[in-house]
Amino acid sequence: MANSPQAKKRARQNEKRFAVNKARRSRIRTYLRAVEEALASGDQAAAAAALKAAQPELMRGVTKGVFHKNTASRKMSRLAARVKALG
Repeated sequence: MANSPQAKKRARQNEKRFAVNKARRSRIRTYLRAVEEALASGDQAAAAAALKAAQPELMRGVTKGVFHKNTASRKMSRLAARVKALG
């Protein structure tokens, strides 16, 4: 357990940051789930629209430090390939 005032403050900051990052991750997963559902339904137009909405959210996660840049790029690439193959 944190004993010094500095360590206690860092523990508080880490809890806040964890909550913010958790919310961001959840939001991004929701957008990705919408793409997956559109792909499962077989509707290319809906999948493309969902992918277009998910892309900025995913890249925002990169700038905020929630995801690594290559991870987000890999996810986008794979989803785009699946949307393209649908049509």
